[in-house]
Amino acid sequence: MFPSSQPELRGLSITESSAMLLAGLQFRLRRQLQLLRRARASIREQGWKATWHRARPQDGDASGGTGALPAAEARPWEVGPWVLVVDGRAPRPDRDSGSLRLLNLMRAMVSAGYRVAFIADEGGSDAAAIARLAAEGIHVPVDGNAGAAIAWIGGHRGTLAAAIVCRHHAAGHWLPLLRRIAPQARLVFDTVDLHHLREAREAELRGDRGLARRAAATRKRELALAELADTTWVVSPVERGLLLPALPGADVRVVSNIIEDDTAGASFEQRHGLLFVGGLRHPPNRDAVEWLVSDIFPRVRAELPEVELHLVGDPGHGAAAVPASAGVIAHGHVPDLAPLLDGCRIAVAPLRFGAGVKGKINLSLAHGQPVVATACAVEGMHLVDGGDVLVADDAAGFSARVVALYRDPDLWRRLSDNGRANVRRHFSPAAALDAVRASLGSTGGVR
Repeated sequence: MFPSSQPELRGLSITESSAMLLAGLQFRLRRQLQLLRRARASIREQGWKATWHRARPQDGDASGGTGALPAAEARPWEVGPWVLVVDGRAPRPDRDSGSLRLLNLMRAMVSAGYRVAFIADEGGSDAAAIARLAAEGIHVPVDGNAGAAIAWIGGHRGTLAAAIVCRHHAAGHWLPLLRRIAPQARLVFDTVDLHHLREAREAELRGDRGLARRAAATRKRELALAELADTTWVVSPVERGLLLPALPGADVRVVSNIIEDDTAGASFEQRHGLLFVGGLRHPPNRDAVEWLVSDIFPRVRAELPEVELHLVGDPGHGAAAVPASAGVIAHGHVPDLAPLLDGCRIAVAPLRFGAGVKGKINLSLAHGQPVVATACAVEGMHLVDGGDVLVADDAAGFSARVVALYRDPDLWRRLSDNGRANVRRHFSPAAALDAVRASLGSTGGVR
């Protein structure tokens, strides 16, 4: 097709049109290679069936896999500066903490006056997720179709003030494209968490050399993307401290979880049981549940024979079932966590590897639910052992701290109050917007 016949190329010289076409071809190639890498990793970790289930269009897919949205959602973007946000799929905040963070971040940006458009790199967004974004004032022009996405951005490249691309999976093909077709835009690489750190910790725990090599490759990729971007976002001061020595002079800022919940929930006497939240498709959660059910909870039950453990989270298609154990209740996916956050006495987070800031801990603390966790689970969250949470890294110590907290109303109330204060102080929309404004300035149509 002759370049000038494509809407996004009209008004450009032949040289400029050719450069954009080349950028589009490179984007498609990088995207396909990344999708293949992710498919291989998913097959290795979860098997063929789970990978196919995730890849195929889901019920309620708004686009049917074509990228075309309903006419009401496909209206032209208003004239003026705007901010693009890209992630794998449209956020589903009832499914994972990364989705909750992104939705709350975009909501806060819109409230602050930024004009925000969102594109799901992998598509497959259900109609409810897209409707939720539209209700928040977030425009969704296309869903997953690479050609449609490039065309839409190309047609609005002159007013693109900034782009925030989440996770290295998408950033590897989006950042080079955006740098080429919209050189004036500020580019932000949002790591969400440092994936290479999580992989390296799992490799160390398991003594897996193959995983260690993959972690090294992921680190190389994440560092290269941070160098390409104007600003890199991490979710904790710990991860910022890990990146800065490798990226001298880089602009690395902390944009952490955003939690709007703030409630005391039920009293100590009215609460019963333990709560773990986390989808089992995520390797750190799967490992944590296996350790919790096999080694930690039996020790707790030996001291507290009536206590029950509530496991909440999507088990994942084809994932191994939670081992049967007395007192363990596996709820699966629960759309509304509030009754369990407000009704269970203690949340447990026995994560042995991982990275980032744990939304499950933020939410428990915001509901006045004290947490017993490993050091890895509370890393970078400004939490003090014995003052805000209880921390232990071995099964005997972890279970002992659960039992002590379960029996001690004074300790429970102190941790409950201090945990809520921690969330208000460090994980509010205002705290995140300070870093956003420092990264984007008065771009994106902000008033």
